[in-house]
Amino acid sequence: MKNSFKISRIQENDIKLFIELIELLNEVFEEPNQVASERQIKKLLNKPDFYAIVAIKEGRILGGLTAYELERYYTDKSELYIYDIAVKTEFQNQGIGKALIHYLKDYSTNNDIETIFVEAHSEDTQAVKFYESTFGKAEKVDHFNFEVKTINSNV
Repeated sequence: MKNSFKISRIQENDIKLFIELIELLNEVFEEPNQVASERQIKKLLNKPDFYAIVAIKEGRILGGLTAYELERYYTDKSELYIYDIAVKTEFQNQGIGKALIHYLKDYSTNNDIETIFVEAHSEDTQAVKFYESTFGKAEKVDHFNFEVKTINSNV
């Protein structure tokens, strides 16, 4: 499988490809998340600090990730937060996930991004093992979510 696929960043006008990536993430994570409106997807893809990266072979997405660049105030360099990463089940353990991470590392090296980080649930042993094989050291932290009810919660 190595080198038989292409990795690229989804461009701002390729809404269909991004929706395919979202559907892949939903399938792999076994979560029936909705797809946002086309207006929201366009808005997101137009943000230079949002990254949607895919591995494609013969027009088919094998895997992908989404990430956000976070500007910092202690340094002129940024960080990248990987929000989601997944590879279709039948293509897992073939180097696609590592190639996606490698793509981000190469991009970061050339664009003043000095740290890439990702979260994984401790009980998700497959994800933890994958990150241990591709990243530096793990760091134990407590993660807190603050749920906010918005005025217009239907959008």
